[in-house]
Amino acid sequence: MATRGVTLSFGSFGLKSLESSWIKASQLESARRAMARFVQRGGKIWLRVFPDKPRTAKSGEVGLGGGAGPLSHFVVPVEAGRILFEIDGIAPELAKRALELAAHKLPVKTKIISRTH
Repeated sequence: MATRGVTLSFGSFGLKSLESSWIKASQLESARRAMARFVQRGGKIWLRVFPDKPRTAKSGEVGLGGGAGPLSHFVVPVEAGRILFEIDGIAPELAKRALELAAHKLPVKTKIISRTH
């Protein structure tokens, strides 16, 4: 379980991870875009994690040796209980729907939380 980043700091609603996993930068960006497209110009969205861990990959046909291979993508290690997104400035129903859309894009189970929670 995470001990840092487990409470809402900026917004009224948040998306909390219930599992530990690596999340790719492309998955976070896809979730952020889904939320932003849904709320359009209303509200403010905060991304509470940053993918700063580089991952490398070699193709399947390459033999052993020769190093780790080229940079493939960046990930963020997420522990259970960590808040991934926060949102504020829109109606509660819209905020919850936007967070649901973001949750569908992520590879971990999540839960929507609020300040009144």
